[in-house]
Amino acid sequence: MTITLTAILIAYFIGAIPFGLLVARIFGVRDIRKVGSGNIGATNVLRTLGVKAAVWVYLLDIGKGSVVVWVAGIVFHDTARPELMVVMIGIAAILGHIFPVYLRFRGGKGVATAAGVLAVLLPSETLVAVVVFLVIVFSTRYVSVASMAAALALPLTVVVEQNLYDQEVSQVYWLLTVAIGLFVPLTHVRNIRRLLAGTENRFSLGRHRGNDE
Repeated sequence: MTITLTAILIAYFIGAIPFGLLVARIFGVRDIRKVGSGNIGATNVLRTLGVKAAVWVYLLDIGKGSVVVWVAGIVFHDTARPELMVVMIGIAAILGHIFPVYLRFRGGKGVATAAGVLAVLLPSETLVAVVVFLVIVFSTRYVSVASMAAALALPLTVVVEQNLYDQEVSQVYWLLTVAIGLFVPLTHVRNIRRLLAGTENRFSLGRHRGNDE
């Protein structure tokens, strides 16, 4: 029990590392929370500092999700319920990103970190979600819409695999995709309101101040 709690806390603290804030400082912006949308996510970094900085944030946010579940898979491989343990570790990392203790529990939306977690647990399903994200973001240029669509595509992909292709997917992993599919839209409530109002900013490779993420 002590090992489990310790692992969950470590995963949370790793997930809470605000790479968007740190990378922005390296690129010359002291506090990305005071620029653009005020969010520490890669999209705000992209709008403020350009592609190079945003790529670093994406990779680091994805990486921290991937690393914690990969290590957890090794550490808890021989336990009674390894899949449950790995999922708990992954959730802790995602929640760490969304509610980081280092930033008074005000973080990003958790999409990239969740993608990192799922890339290790469900690589093929995550690839489908990435394709959905790219298609929608380049066709509509709304990162928020693409993020929500990708999150919803995850559990639907698992259902299709199980029912049409008879592929076995752990129920714990499927429940994780359902939780992410439901939770991601909740972290985008303000984006949804702006979409309905017609004021949501569109994705652009150029730098400009925006409010999308």
